[in-house]
Amino acid sequence: MADAKDTLVIAGREFSSRLMVGTGKYADFQQMVTAIEMSGAKIVTVAVRRVNISDRNQESLLDHLDLKKYTLLPNTAGCYTADDAVRTCRLAREAGLSDFVKLEVLGDEKTLFPDNEELLKAAKVLVKEGFTVLPYTSDDPILCKKLEDLGCAAVMPLGAPIGSGLGIRNPYNIRIILETVKVPVIVDAGVGTASDAAIAMELGCDGVLMNTGIAGARDPIAMAEAMKLAVIAGRLAYKAGRIPRKLYATASSPLEGLVD
Repeated sequence: MADAKDTLVIAGREFSSRLMVGTGKYADFQQMVTAIEMSGAKIVTVAVRRVNISDRNQESLLDHLDLKKYTLLPNTAGCYTADDAVRTCRLAREAGLSDFVKLEVLGDEKTLFPDNEELLKAAKVLVKEGFTVLPYTSDDPILCKKLEDLGCAAVMPLGAPIGSGLGIRNPYNIRIILETVKVPVIVDAGVGTASDAAIAMELGCDGVLMNTGIAGARDPIAMAEAMKLAVIAGRLAYKAGRIPRKLYATASSPLEGLVD
């Protein structure tokens, strides 16, 4: 039976869902709202650069999110330098969004891989300024350990490139990261379908963050529910403990006591 108290804890904050979702790429705001509700997510990430926070008289996606139900996680999508990412986080805090931030510092527009050097620089500044930092990072155990040592509240290694839907390309690195750091490990990017989310959770990850995997599906509402169930199933399977992989068969029924 699932443990109702098996919650995700980040920097002392407790969340009943281990699935985090984005707000981009939906057909309209109503579809976004319905999909988020069906996902069961409690943490919702928004790109600060794509949200109208300067003129609240204009429509904004924030007008459609019930912030009593969800914790907002502003992100620095579109930032390619540490300075730019730090400024974006400061802007989010000054605008009253949150100091609980997803830090992205991208290396180039083609791959959208993290610029690890700039990421470390930005994380160091933001942690000192009191932000709760969740960095999007490559699946590098050494880098994840450095981010933890800087004071990041979690690490968010990619499963595959952003929006690729390729799933978990290097489960072995993810397993090493899980052994290397003590902060929560949240797979971020690359999840394309429910089985990808389940695999991330079966590896022992603390959570999964996704956007395109839901918003880009033929039926985003149905996929949101599928992702919710996959995260629950994957977590439960991890805690239950899978059987060892073996090359040859083992009889399901004991052979002793068979009647000749």
